[in-house]
Amino acid sequence: MDYLSKFISYLRATKNLSVKTLFAYKSDLHQFFSFEQNILKPDICSFISHLSSQLKLKDTSIRRKIITLKCFYSYLVDTEVMDRSPFAKLKFRFKQERKLPKTIAVRDVSKILNCFDSVEFDSLSRFAKSEYTRDAALIDLLISTDIRIGEAAAITLNDIIVSERTLLIHGKGRKQRLIYISSPITWTRIVALLKERKNSDGCNGLFVNRYGRPISIHGIEYIYKKYLKKAKIGTYSTPHYLRHTFATNLLANGADLRSVQEILGHASIATTQIYTEVTTQRKKQVLNKFNYRNKL
Repeated sequence: MDYLSKFISYLRATKNLSVKTLFAYKSDLHQFFSFEQNILKPDICSFISHLSSQLKLKDTSIRRKIITLKCFYSYLVDTEVMDRSPFAKLKFRFKQERKLPKTIAVRDVSKILNCFDSVEFDSLSRFAKSEYTRDAALIDLLISTDIRIGEAAAITLNDIIVSERTLLIHGKGRKQRLIYISSPITWTRIVALLKERKNSDGCNGLFVNRYGRPISIHGIEYIYKKYLKKAKIGTYSTPHYLRHTFATNLLANGADLRSVQEILGHASIATTQIYTEVTTQRKKQVLNKFNYRNKL
């Protein structure tokens, strides 16, 4: 019996999961099926040991695969293929390292933006003007908002509410949120790109590649690296560092945690709270004022 395809069809019909999440479930189960000879009498502990000791996977990856398997075997129990789940008496514990979000220095962000300010636009070729307009709007949008690169790649012309200076963002788990563009310069660059895109035929995406197709996350990463190089920034970073930098500076400048949670689109405030560990400005103020050692 083809348990895998039936399970994926069940998830697609009942869980409203994204294509990316469904692919992750399918990939995890393919790996498990390749290891396990008898799906209905599995040796779960041996598989977990295989992932850890032989494949050297991180605890976060192993935990995800356990969640996939638990869901799969719950499905088999619900459909009466099995009487009970092999996870009924199994418990796995992992030490989860709490990593702080990585940010990019504000001075380096300024250097990136300066790359666009120093360009003589009128001297560019038609193609170079188009590329500049796209790159300036894309990079500035990533800097001045919280959006992920996958969310930026998914923005369409219909997602832009010009009268409100707002973008409709399609986030993780098919959750939507509205993002207000507070920077006049960022908004001007988006409007410039919007005018250019409305005059083009075909793709409805806001950010497109040279072939007129929606830009990929790899394309955005390439553009970001290009401007890191132009700005002569030697420190390693990815576009996602800009999201962390945005959130950290919101909190450092006095924004409340609940508002930042809503802006970032976090389901749990605990996820947002980790950014308070990154910002040191508030801690410096408290310690400078209240640490008794300062007066000894």
